[in-house]
Amino acid sequence: MARPRLLFVATEDWFFASHFLPMARAARELDFDVAVIARERQHRRVIEATGARLIALEAERRSLDPRALFRQIVTLKRLIEAERPDILHCIALKPIALAGLAGRLAGVERRVYALTGLGFLGAKQGFVASAARLAATLWLRGAIDGPQVRFLFENPDDPVTLGLDPQDKNKVALVGGAGVDPLILMPEPMPATPPLKVALVARMLWSKGIDLAVEAIRLARAEGARVELTIHGAPDPSNPKAIPEDTLKQWASRPGIIWAGPTRDIEGVWRNHHLCILPSRGGEGLPRTILEAASCGRPILTTDVPGCRSFVRDGQDGMVVPAGDAAALARALIVFARAPALAERMGASARARLIDGHTERDVMNAIKALYRSMLGRPTTDVVA
Repeated sequence: MARPRLLFVATEDWFFASHFLPMARAARELDFDVAVIARERQHRRVIEATGARLIALEAERRSLDPRALFRQIVTLKRLIEAERPDILHCIALKPIALAGLAGRLAGVERRVYALTGLGFLGAKQGFVASAARLAATLWLRGAIDGPQVRFLFENPDDPVTLGLDPQDKNKVALVGGAGVDPLILMPEPMPATPPLKVALVARMLWSKGIDLAVEAIRLARAEGARVELTIHGAPDPSNPKAIPEDTLKQWASRPGIIWAGPTRDIEGVWRNHHLCILPSRGGEGLPRTILEAASCGRPILTTDVPGCRSFVRDGQDGMVVPAGDAAALARALIVFARAPALAERMGASARARLIDGHTERDVMNAIKALYRSMLGRPTTDVVA
């Protein structure tokens, strides 16, 4: 009997490597032949270590030129036809829009559309954003939908935005984000206080609310709170919503602010900090940085937007404040700075929350159940 073939389509090899390796490993546990289409940079080896193959596809993420998009669809259709996958798994909005159509044209009926967050569709308000959401919904639910298409979400709010019922098991699947391994990211003792050390680990995008965190630190320090912020992340020039490097350097020149650049030492970040801050403006799926901090026993200060609010229980695992409100962030920082034991208590709760359904193994088992159901196989599973 031939092995089932699974084909992922993602934007970048680093994005797949940072968030979706558990899904590739889950498919390999089911003895699937797995391939990944993505723009190749430096992560071929880590992807292929899972047993998957990387198929490099060079494409400019920022381009919305119709001619370039048409060429991408044609190229994707050719690659999909060559792979002949039993399941096509498209990750994030642009790959879903393009590869979803290419897959449909190539005759692949079983397609997974993994919306890891709605991006600007979820973050923006107003007429233009509403029109964009309507257009996206019509495309996703009309042009590239089908009876064997499944939508995969990381929070229960996003399916509602697209007119789907989160409880419809025949159409919608939910996973606990990208999942992290709690045996690797372990809690360690909190650093001595004061000062309260806060870290923000994210892509350097305006939607992440990094400017709000910087302003909140200024406000909290003006009230006498001994609090410091370390920003971890790299500029992303190919993203139109990226924060310029000069702006990051300017922020880092202010009292209590450090821009440390990107890091691979997540354990080290949380070993040296008390609190995770992510003042997102919206568009999240379920941010990996929140899961990593929780696994390390650190509480989260975040905003009342999809993805963030679905994980962080206000007053238990951290604090949830209104989006776009630097003053509310500052008030929360002052509370943490004045009550050091609070961070430790909430951090323990955040780790318990992580272990209850948001681990790497939880995500792998959910994905295996999804693939098995799409292929008409029994969904019972033995944890490997």
